[in-house]
Amino acid sequence: MDAIGIIPARYASTRFPGKPLTNIQGKSMIQRVYEQAKQADLADVLVATDDERIREHVESFGGKAVMTATHHQSGTDRCFEAYKLHDVPYEYIINIQGDEPFIRPEQINLVASCFSKPQTQLATLIKKIHTPEELFNVNAPKVVINQASEALYFSRQPIPYCRNVPNDIWPRQHTYYKHIGIYGYRADILEQITQLPPSALELAESLEQLRWLENGFRITTALTEFETIGIDTPEDLLKVLPHLI
Repeated sequence: MDAIGIIPARYASTRFPGKPLTNIQGKSMIQRVYEQAKQADLADVLVATDDERIREHVESFGGKAVMTATHHQSGTDRCFEAYKLHDVPYEYIINIQGDEPFIRPEQINLVASCFSKPQTQLATLIKKIHTPEELFNVNAPKVVINQASEALYFSRQPIPYCRNVPNDIWPRQHTYYKHIGIYGYRADILEQITQLPPSALELAESLEQLRWLENGFRITTALTEFETIGIDTPEDLLKVLPHLI
């Protein structure tokens, strides 16, 4: 697969400043993400950062990093700048979240495999929801798909609405999907979506992928059985320790 994995990594996180450099039992978060990505079937892996401390750290453990602007509003925008700055063109770009140190290489490969279909423009992962707690958690975006496994809509609310059914049995009444936030882009499509202004649906839900749907782009989904573990706050570190091998 002619694909590069790009890991956006900002230093100035509001809830967790310096998050990429956080030590998790002997390795930084960004090093753990990078090493997982290197195990995937990618032609190259690159960290896209806005801070010299992160760049220097990545290079200290043998990784590749590129400096990008500080003004980017999303990882997608940062990925595109990093892609343009990289000296080797690739047909596909995989955006790997910099705060998920336990991302599985097979999940990265699954996103990349979506581009075996020539009609794929953008790709992401979904996972079945089994509990009401997860279904009604507004911090876990949901997605509905069509029969071609393309996303129809993303929402923080449960969709679809199960009429005349008690909330606690909705996951047994209908198959619901959670969105797993790893993205793949065809290079020409990535350039196009970064030129789009914020859309009404995106602003309402605070989900950037709605901008792409609202402008007519198609997002292919692939089903994963594996959860991802994101670290948004220092408190979240306590949750990841049991997952260390």
